[in-house]
Amino acid sequence: MTHMIPSKARIWLADNLALLSFFTLTGVLNERFIAGMGWGEVATARLIGAPLMILTARPYGVWRDWVMLKSNAAETGQTRAFVFDTLALLSFQLPIYGAIIWIGGASGTTLISGIIGAAAIMLICGRPYGLWLDTVRRWMGVPIVAGSRST
Repeated sequence: MTHMIPSKARIWLADNLALLSFFTLTGVLNERFIAGMGWGEVATARLIGAPLMILTARPYGVWRDWVMLKSNAAETGQTRAFVFDTLALLSFQLPIYGAIIWIGGASGTTLISGIIGAAAIMLICGRPYGLWLDTVRRWMGVPIVAGSRST
């Protein structure tokens, strides 16, 4: 079935499915239990976040692919892949996330806590998300960038 979808649409869909599924869950957990946002604020942040994730999922996929290729992560092992997947995620997504929760109503210490919490989550989730992205891409029949393959 995935081969009936043109390749550009497949990669766009794969990158969006991966980002939306992974970071909606981690966003809710961070906003509610680390940042201390109320459920209404969490819902607002997620409603703002979903369209932004759709707008940024493919550009992030391109950014991550470029970072992984330039880092030679596949040739140098899992430690390097972990570091560069994490750096790619932090450098691209953290500023966007900060804007989402700010617009969603977070301010002051709540905003700072949310950003720090998201950074901590991204430090932990950078490589798992990279592996998830590769998995969703495989399921969708999208080629995996050499630098991002697990070894």
